[in-house]
Amino acid sequence: MEIDSQSHLSTYWDGYVDWRNRPALTNRHGGLLAASFVLVVEVLENLAYLANASNLVMYLSEYMHFSPTTSANSVTNFMGTAFLLALLGGFLSDALCTTYHIYLISAVIEFLGLVVLTIQARSASLKPPKCDLGVPNVPCEQVHGVQAAMLFIGLYLAALGVGGIKGSLPPHGAEQFDEATPQGRKQRSTFFNYFVFCLSFGALIAVTFVVWIEDNMGWQWGFGIATLAILLSIPIFLSGSPFYRNKIPGGSPLTTISKVLIGALLNSCVSRNSSTAIASMASSPSPPIPTGNESGQNSKDVKSIETPSTSLSFLNRAVSDTPACGALKCSVQQVEEVKIVIKIFPIFACTIMLNCCLAQLNTFSVQQAATMNTKLGSLKVPPASLPIFPVVFIMILAPIYDHFIIPFARRVTKTEMGVSHLQRIGVGLFLSIIAMAVAALVEIKRKRVVTDSGLLDSAKPLPITFFWIAFQYLFLGSADLFVLAGLLEFCFSEAPVSMRSLATSLTWASLAIGYYLSSVIVSIVNSVTGISKHKAWLSGSNLNHYRLERFYWLMCILSALNFIHYLFWATKYKYRSLRSSK
Repeated sequence: MEIDSQSHLSTYWDGYVDWRNRPALTNRHGGLLAASFVLVVEVLENLAYLANASNLVMYLSEYMHFSPTTSANSVTNFMGTAFLLALLGGFLSDALCTTYHIYLISAVIEFLGLVVLTIQARSASLKPPKCDLGVPNVPCEQVHGVQAAMLFIGLYLAALGVGGIKGSLPPHGAEQFDEATPQGRKQRSTFFNYFVFCLSFGALIAVTFVVWIEDNMGWQWGFGIATLAILLSIPIFLSGSPFYRNKIPGGSPLTTISKVLIGALLNSCVSRNSSTAIASMASSPSPPIPTGNESGQNSKDVKSIETPSTSLSFLNRAVSDTPACGALKCSVQQVEEVKIVIKIFPIFACTIMLNCCLAQLNTFSVQQAATMNTKLGSLKVPPASLPIFPVVFIMILAPIYDHFIIPFARRVTKTEMGVSHLQRIGVGLFLSIIAMAVAALVEIKRKRVVTDSGLLDSAKPLPITFFWIAFQYLFLGSADLFVLAGLLEFCFSEAPVSMRSLATSLTWASLAIGYYLSSVIVSIVNSVTGISKHKAWLSGSNLNHYRLERFYWLMCILSALNFIHYLFWATKYKYRSLRSSK
């Protein structure tokens, strides 16, 4: 939006409006108060999502009668779809609607999906009949027909809502801070740390209280609590409306990306003279890429860029006075924005393997714990409550990291970030390697107990405590903290202002692809190991017959190779701006 007089620059946020679509005021909109509503909403949102996702594998196997592998793949497909749809939420936030409106629409959609699941869980006629697992040679009837349709309609309506929320809520909170000042940037960094803290707090309630409700009172109560949580989040989010500042959508970022890529390709076929002129222009010294600062600075930065940078020079062909197609004529600013997105992409891709490992926490790890002794004194702990270990650790580590580690690192390094985003992500990826090695060793121990106790084909709990599984949860939870918060802030701060919601959604897309990749790897492993009449590593109805330790070792090796790949790209990456701390 344009400001008519210079005096207004100190009064209005340039490019932002309030919930009534009026210019946002600098002394009223944005800041920590506005972001605090987002943090509270995140607690409820993640409670609603994870209350079901963390225990869904048990619901599908015990009530819908899926096999362990089918249950695991169904869960990873559901969670993968939910996170992949975050790209849609981010795209719409940048292109058509504000993050404010996308959140509200998505919350309503998730609410409708949870209502469907609650109704099905409450009605016996909408689920397959119960079966006696103790009767041999009598298979359970797997859900099918209308019942299966209702199950997947509810699940994927919820997934659509979750995706929209994940794609709009984090950038909405981050947009509340003025990045033109060091204080605003530091507050934004604190927001991302506490966003992960609140995400974990919601998860803590989900994997303890709600999972206990599901296991002891019925899944209709679990789905009902999730439905109530997402419903309650809507008025809480709306109550912050007078304080929010909402970024005005700037048009489709995908259009800009496509325009530059296609324009560069077509213009490569133009005359040699045009190409030479562009190359000459690209080789001249180029000013710094704009940092996307607010308060009226964006338009000035755009005007200051007259020549494209020399990196990814093949894209400079998109800048031409005589383009092959007039509709594909690109500005230098558009080319530089696309370059930034391309440079972010390899970092995003390297986090996918970690999320593939995280998928095991909601599938095979839960099934492992279900075979073990889950008693804690007189209390029987539901296997799906195991994520309490990484969740509590994250809730302890996040404030320590923000209030002690980062300030100390800033004093030592004399930089504003202290610990860079890429360093933080690298620590998380390294911890994932350790986590998979620990998981393999724990499974070896569990299988030894199975053999020694003669319970290979029994459904009785093994004489080994489920606390052994906590070690792999602890390492993967720590890895998740470093990578999730680091990647969220990295994508938001490095991306062009017009593409920030979409870029931030790459964090959730990484989770999605990781979950899908987990299903693919499981299928490939079964196909390869099941040839020549050998029993596949991950097939059958009894987890005790699986070769799960071999699968975990495979994941450990893949994670190590991925870490080496990450180091290559991280060392080559140059931040858009490195500011000294003030």
